[in-house]
Amino acid sequence: MPLLNTVTTPYAEAFLQVASSRNEVDKVVDQAKDLLNIWKDCPAFSDAMGSPVLEVDAKKAALEKLFSKQITPSFLNLLKLLADRQRIGLLDAVLERMLELYREQRNIALATVISAEALTEDQQADLLEKIQLIAGTDNLEVNLKVDPELIGGFVVNVGSKVIDASLSGQVRRLGLALAKVT
Repeated sequence: MPLLNTVTTPYAEAFLQVASSRNEVDKVVDQAKDLLNIWKDCPAFSDAMGSPVLEVDAKKAALEKLFSKQITPSFLNLLKLLADRQRIGLLDAVLERMLELYREQRNIALATVISAEALTEDQQADLLEKIQLIAGTDNLEVNLKVDPELIGGFVVNVGSKVIDASLSGQVRRLGLALAKVT
């Protein structure tokens, strides 16, 4: 188990147990995804929360003011606990671990699709069918991302499997093939 998981797993497991006892698992999973997006999209916020300069009480007050109306009380308690224990800087890792455990419990496969441009709904539906075959399950969570550097096509990650159907991937493979010939 990676070192970070030894720190994050107890928090993630305990939070899932509390959410389960309160029948809030699906709600806190959605809230965790939203909070992760905020954490990643606003580095000033995540840096401030992780800063040892900002006092614990100030962090807790900020968390209360920012999130008390958007998240469940149990979720807010997790945030305050992490702040008290000087672990709030690891919030993203704790939430990512919680989502991993949630997916394991529910047997949900996670697929990440990175495309050169946003996919239409028809393209998403077609791709979803193919990903379900690759994953071997209908229980699937798909994260869609756009990366114009792919030039065209897409890359799919499902567990340890990677399908690179991008133009940049084809160019890279062609370059490797040419390098072997010469």
